[in-house]
Amino acid sequence: MDSQHWRAVITAAQSGDRRALDELVAGWLPLVYNIVGRALNGHADVDDVVQETMLRAVDNLGSLRDPDSFRSWLVAIAMRQIRDRARRRTPDRLEEAAASDFAELTVLRLQLEGQRREVAEAVRWLDDEDRQLLSLWWLEVAGELTRRELAAAVGITRQHAAVRVQRMKERLETSRGIVRALDGACPDLRELTGRWNGRPDSVWRKRLARHIRGCGYCGDTHETVVPAERLLVGIALVPLPVGFTLSLAFGGKTAVAATSAGWSAKLLGALTKPAVAMTAGATMVAGGAYVVTQPPEAPPPRAAVTPTATATSGPPPSATPSPSPTPTPSPSATKKADLYGTVVDAVDRAPDPNARPAVLPRRPESGITSTGGPKAVMQHRGDSVTLSGQGYVLVRWQISPHARPGAVVMPTWTGLKGKLFHVASGGSRRMDDPLPGAPNGYATGMGGPDIGYAVLPPGTQQMWQNEYFYVDGTVTLTQNERGCDYGIAVFPSDWQAVDKDVNEGPEQGAIRYGLVRDTGTDNAPVPQYVTRSAPADPATVPQRSRV
Repeated sequence: MDSQHWRAVITAAQSGDRRALDELVAGWLPLVYNIVGRALNGHADVDDVVQETMLRAVDNLGSLRDPDSFRSWLVAIAMRQIRDRARRRTPDRLEEAAASDFAELTVLRLQLEGQRREVAEAVRWLDDEDRQLLSLWWLEVAGELTRRELAAAVGITRQHAAVRVQRMKERLETSRGIVRALDGACPDLRELTGRWNGRPDSVWRKRLARHIRGCGYCGDTHETVVPAERLLVGIALVPLPVGFTLSLAFGGKTAVAATSAGWSAKLLGALTKPAVAMTAGATMVAGGAYVVTQPPEAPPPRAAVTPTATATSGPPPSATPSPSPTPTPSPSATKKADLYGTVVDAVDRAPDPNARPAVLPRRPESGITSTGGPKAVMQHRGDSVTLSGQGYVLVRWQISPHARPGAVVMPTWTGLKGKLFHVASGGSRRMDDPLPGAPNGYATGMGGPDIGYAVLPPGTQQMWQNEYFYVDGTVTLTQNERGCDYGIAVFPSDWQAVDKDVNEGPEQGAIRYGLVRDTGTDNAPVPQYVTRSAPADPATVPQRSRV
């Protein structure tokens, strides 16, 4: 939300720009849907509250003075609508079944397992007030909100928010214990729940919690219980359900009523102007209706890999679908695979520490110029450096979960003219290698159980301390930090430096030798998150762009 792009979009939308309004609504609708859905646990009123929130945001957009405060302003509107809905509920609606239990939706759509599933299901046992706070804290841990924004949305100070969050977490842990016990086979618990109607509420939460505290069977978890915040790190927003419709066509108002409510003439014209905009998996059609167009058979997005109960003392598990550092073109598709840009970095396993790297091919070098000079250090979202020429470039990683753990929004290569290859990985270690005697709570370069972990997006290749690339043309590298803190330094380099780095192995006290990825031809791997286009927000570059 602190990017110049969103400031420009909001300013344009305030002036009546229809495309900007499309982008604004499509970009922030998933966040509002997750806050409301989790706060109400998928109650039938979710769609109405989301609709009212977005309508009020559009209706009052002209009153927003500081575009940088848009996210906290929008979240505060959502929380007011949630509280207003609670006050409006009639006794007959209190027993109304949820339209789509959000805990179950979270588990299914994000394919949660183990203790992450347990946390999602424990939400059912929280009271309304705790569930509302959890809907914000969940997003804070996932890197979507800041603590300042959470406190502002609830209308309390940051100090008070810390106390409220801690109390909510205690009740969440109690609820997790109930979910775990109900999955067990305690005969006394089965007898106790024989009188239970199966609907979670505060009365039964207290009864079951008392039983668990006094029961040796239910109180023995048989495994280490991972703190909820570490389980929630990197979990994506639950996607909008197929068929979800959001109408912004005055919310049923007539043009006269809308005008009297303070709608500007420009905004009225934008909302009534026929347009179709495909953004974020949704379509905005004439009249201002958003309809999710993702086909039902499309596979749900996988949740980010985070530490599980079986990996609490070490690094988060790495996805390892293939032991090969780079994909090998099939015989039937050799011609296609030989084309530049068809081989994209794949998730790979760390090589054996004593495995020598392959010979590093030598490519022509005429020199690289960098807008950041000989050493560009990028510490903040939006920092960028443009590289031009023909030669090697070092990108050195520094992950900082001690400052803020969470989901890593990867840096991106944009505006590529020419060719870009991933040639080698070095620095004597992968960032998820164990670090003996690591300070400040680190167990690996990606974090540790004391400070939390940095979590990569699903399918992202685990980076090494040093990553080397070959540029033949021009490209811009942008730092997209949003969740977990990280920094990258960019150095123009040369073949000798790359070759020396990857061949420094364990006998020099390093953890492992480096890894050569370059084949010397056009089927050498292309980095993930690279595109020839120059998007307004570089963080939106797909993981496997076609170049």
